[in-house]
Amino acid sequence: MINPVLVEVTRGGIVESCHRASYAVSKADGELIASAGDITMPVFPRSAVKALQALAFVESGAAARFGFNNAEIALACASHNGEPAHIAAARSMLAKAGISEKSYECGPHWPTRHEATRDLAILGAEPGPVHNNCSGKHAGMLALGKHLDVDLKGYTRPDHPVQQTIANVIAEMCDADMTSAPCGIDGCSVPTWALPLGAWASGFARFASGQGMSDERRAAANRIVAAVRAHPFMVAGTDRFCTDLMTAVPGAFVKTGAEGVFCAAVPHAGLGIALKCDDGASRGAETLMARLLVDLAVFGDEDCAILERFACVPVFNRADIQTGELRAVQGAVPSVLREGG
Repeated sequence: MINPVLVEVTRGGIVESCHRASYAVSKADGELIASAGDITMPVFPRSAVKALQALAFVESGAAARFGFNNAEIALACASHNGEPAHIAAARSMLAKAGISEKSYECGPHWPTRHEATRDLAILGAEPGPVHNNCSGKHAGMLALGKHLDVDLKGYTRPDHPVQQTIANVIAEMCDADMTSAPCGIDGCSVPTWALPLGAWASGFARFASGQGMSDERRAAANRIVAAVRAHPFMVAGTDRFCTDLMTAVPGAFVKTGAEGVFCAAVPHAGLGIALKCDDGASRGAETLMARLLVDLAVFGDEDCAILERFACVPVFNRADIQTGELRAVQGAVPSVLREGG
């Protein structure tokens, strides 16, 4: 199946490049509201499902036991820039749980944000694992391990109790058999399981609505949503799509993942969204997500006007001259097969 073109890049009044993609929009009971392309092929969600991974440690009681605040819980859902606030929060999480930075197994890299890298270099310092864009997620996983009273070494292995706890949460949220799902290693060394987009969408719909969840899990999901709404900066950072969109439209919960994957929850509508750009382009995934949030008609006119700015973005060259635009296809939802709603 050839996926449809859902994002275009223009120059000189014509389409210069395009991005083919697939997506699923679901209710919590698994009812498909809208879709495009092949949504049956297993997709590695990468960092787009950090909220479901964080759900495991918040639900377990680890977040409460170690006194994690909302900014720190938001960081557990983050692919952050490595800016000072991000690093401080990650270190605070480890300190509260009594865990050394040496326990990190995510590996180091320079901060994603250029200014943060520059400032670190000026100090003559080298980046550590705490600068990894996933260090907040790993701090949450380490805290879960400490709470479970298990050996923290190897917490990134698929068979470790930390990852098994997370896999069980994902299985229940997405109504999936994780034992038969393809399992790979993510960029930060933790396991990543591949499921169809429809499963990821329904999982985020349950996360958004609380439907079919225990009281403890519903409370944990609500805590995560509230934390991210209060601290969208912690989820990404300066000049990042996730932070900018959630700051502008607090009713949306969105999270990017590598290789053109994106997941979202719309709590007030009880909907979940999962998409993937075939070519792995983040720019395509971002603009398509914004278009879907508009076309699903779950936000008011004011919010939709803001979202339109994320769904059609001017492209400038280095002399600050507009050369074209990056735009998601208008009417993406009405133009595709609709089932159910």
